[in-house]
Amino acid sequence: MIKAENLVRKFGSQVAVNGISFEVKEGENLILLGTSGCGKTTTLRMINRLIEPDSGTVFIDGVDIRSRQPEELRRGIGYVLQNHGLFPHYTVAENIAIVPRLLHWKNTDIRQRADELFHKLNLDPSIAEKYPTALSGGQQQRVGLARSLMVNPPVLLMDEPFGALDNLTRIAIRHEFKALDELVKKTLVMVTHDVQEAFEMGDRICLMDKGEIKQIGTPEELLFSPSNEFVSGFFREQRLQLELKSVLVTEILPGYPEKEITVWEKMEALLHIRNDDSLEEQLKIEDLMRAFLAYKKK
Repeated sequence: MIKAENLVRKFGSQVAVNGISFEVKEGENLILLGTSGCGKTTTLRMINRLIEPDSGTVFIDGVDIRSRQPEELRRGIGYVLQNHGLFPHYTVAENIAIVPRLLHWKNTDIRQRADELFHKLNLDPSIAEKYPTALSGGQQQRVGLARSLMVNPPVLLMDEPFGALDNLTRIAIRHEFKALDELVKKTLVMVTHDVQEAFEMGDRICLMDKGEIKQIGTPEELLFSPSNEFVSGFFREQRLQLELKSVLVTEILPGYPEKEITVWEKMEALLHIRNDDSLEEQLKIEDLMRAFLAYKKK
């Protein structure tokens, strides 16, 4: 779906991105993870030509993006910013209708699609005529996501989309985002510096440092098979929690009936059992941890 070949981007004498290559499969969530200044946002912006590479090429569906006009390219790519990117002098309804109007959608189709997304994103229809400054941070971010999804683009780029929110709102919106059926078949590239967020949201993670890719892989591959000391050290402080969040119960207990639940999620569920059932459930937690530790030793 998306293929980057030998991308290089310099700002003066500083090399922001240094010859990186990667592929994102159709329907995959790839997370660009790293500390500030590692080149992840520059990489993201080269995918929709907000920044042009000094050398290298990006292909989408096998087509060199330089063969298309930037405006045309971006209409088929959803883009979500950290600070929502809404136009303050436009109402919510006007903000989310920008791309559909450029594509000459009928007013009835715009309203129908907006109503659909408002429902899916838990937005009250009454905010449609309000301006962004009248909304909470969580509402603004949901509206920004709605705008990016209005024309149902196959590719979605997200640059620290939850970074400006408080922790509770951030976690809530992340959970809503993961459950959104609109995103099931979309190809997504997301930038974050939040390790927990990367592991929760990504099918694969691209860990970057100083403009270079240190390793690309699933969360499990980065944790259990790091390719170098940088990768191993990057996750050291949060390793146990990340391991519990990246391993499915079925991987340590074959035949377990809940197919998509992680060890961390199962432990959280068991800890919320009523007190009078606590002894039995604590034994189950012990069994779970014993199986997990045995899995790690393999």
